[in-house]
Formats: sequence, C-alpha cells, structure tokens
Amino acid sequence: MLSTVEKEFAQYDQHNLWQPIYQEVKNEAAERAIDEDFSTFEAKKPVNRNKNRYRDVSPYDHSRIVLHRGDTDYINANLIEVTEASRHYILAQGPLEHTSGHFWQMVWEHKSKAVIMLNKLVENGYKKCHPYFPQSGLDEELEYEDVGLKVTLLDESYLNYYVVRKIELEDMESGDTREVLHYNYITWPDFGVPSSPHAFLNFLMVVRQTGALDSAVGPPVVHCSAGIGRSGTFCLVDSCLVIVEKTQDMNSVDLRPLLLKMRGCRMGLIQTADQLRFSYAAIIEGGRRILANDDSTLSVLEGYMQVRYLECCIHVCTTQWNKLKSLISGIESENANLGQCNIYMVFPL
Repeated sequence: MLSTVEKEFAQYDQHNLWQPIYQEVKNEAAERAIDEDFSTFEAKKPVNRNKNRYRDVSPYDHSRIVLHRGDTDYINANLIEVTEASRHYILAQGPLEHTSGHFWQMVWEHKSKAVIMLNKLVENGYKKCHPYFPQSGLDEELEYEDVGLKVTLLDESYLNYYVVRKIELEDMESGDTREVLHYNYITWPDFGVPSSPHAFLNFLMVVRQTGALDSAVGPPVVHCSAGIGRSGTFCLVDSCLVIVEKTQDMNSVDLRPLLLKMRGCRMGLIQTADQLRFSYAAIIEGGRRILANDDSTLSVLEGYMQVRYLECCIHVCTTQWNKLKSLISGIESENANLGQCNIYMVFPL
C-alpha cells in the first residue's frame, strides 16, 4: 500500500499540481509570518544591509544566529530546529568577501562539525559565493584577523559530484584548534534540481555517516547562495528520512507541515515548485532504501575509501620513485668518468 507522501506525489504529478501546491505553501508561510509578527529588524539596520547578499532574503530576528565576538553580532543565518527528527541546522547565505570571517566565527562558536556547501562559486557567469575556504594549489591557509581565526586546508578530495575538504580552524589568540569537514556538492543548478535523487541521496548518506548532522554535536552549517532553496531542500529531505528511520514507517512523514514549520525559522525555504517535487522524490526513494535496509550507502563509503587508499599509494610511490631517480642521477654522475655500466640497465625508467 502506498504511503501518504507517495500518494501525494503521484496525485500532484498526474494532475500537474506542483505549482499551485507550492504557491499554497508560500501563501500559508507568508500568512503565518504576519500573524506571528516574524520581524527582520536587524537585517534592515543600515549597518547590516551590506552584509546581506540578496535584499529579499533576511534572517528572522527570533531565530537569527547571534555572533559573540568581533565588531558585529550580525550574520545572515538562522537556526532551524526540527524536534520530530532530533535535528538542528544553521542555514546561511553564501559568504560575501567581507562576511567570510563572520562565517567561520559562526562555525567556531557553534562547534559545527561540518559545513555543507550546495553551490559552486560561480554559476552561469554569476558569482554566487566568495571563496571563503582554503583550496589546494591556491590559498591553502587563510587568516581572518577581524575575528582572530586561521583556516588551513589539511586535505582535499575530488569525487564525481562533490568535493570533501578537511579544514583546521585555529583561534589565533588562544591557539586552540578544531577540525571541520567541508562538503561541496557541485552538480546542483541554482533554482533547479539534480537530474535524479540518486546521487544527491548518496551525498547525503556520506555526510550522515560522519555524524556531522547528529544532535549530539554542534549544528552543521548548510548554505547555497541565498541559503534557502538548495539548503532548504537538503534539510527537509534529511529530516524526513530521519523520521522514517526512527519510525520505520513512510506514513510518519507529513511533509507540508514540516516544511511550513521550517519556514517559520528561515524565510523562503525551497524556492521553486521543482525543488518541492524533488524533495518528495528524494524522500520517497530514500525512504524506500531505508525500509529495504539498502546497503548502497556502504558501497559508496567503501568506494570513497578505496579512492583515498589509491591516492595515498600513488603519492607514496611517486615520492619514493623521485628519490630513487635522484639517487640514480647521483650515482651516474659520480661514475661517469669511470666508464661503469649504466644504472638504467638495472633500473629501467
């Protein structure tokens, strides 16, 4: 028998109802914001206006993240708490150049174990996010003196559709350090959706396996460009799948009220009807995996570990081979005038 979420998906698809259903969600969320007087006074202050990437995306005052050191307490980010799933997230806009230090300050102060970035730095010719994180071959160490933090790249791995970085944060005043994982999903178009839920679900499960989304650690920081569309989709799908895991029942997912509750913490979560449809599709596929006890996520992790193992082997072999070639070169130089045999007869290159 089909669950409620599966029946709704089939009905909305069959009758082409995604746009009107999405509009109903938007209208209901807007009415609630008025009824409950969700203010955005801090975002509108003249001193804070240039810290917002988009004029129409402001953090609600009642759930905004408040910074505790430095020259400002403001950042365009909100805490989202989903009690039904025992989940909490920080949803933020993509950092601007002059708010990048504030972003890492937020990560530090909230003891976040991971940052989940769901956009590329540039999309369709438009800058969507400042390069706030260190990258291999570029700036592998960044210092944000305005907040007293140093950000250092420890490791970087490129996979098919995402990048994993291990980053060290250092409080330059106390010398305390902390490691943070940075997951960058790079195949999700702005205002669009991935071609299928499969790759997205694999990405989500890999992040989950680290424990970075668990309530026992600091809230993960999730961002795209505005911090509402792709970020909202990620958190909605994850929360619903946690509920399926806890209850072992797809009928326990009541998607629309949950989305409206999350929109009460940060405005505009899920920006398009297509993103709403994708959320349904991902929850259905992910829920079926969970109930079938599908071990595909393990194969993804095993594949990742195999790639890292091979990369390490290649690095070690290359290093040792370069040392050997250097040794060979030295021996040949010393023996050149003695007319001795070419060492390459023994060690052919």
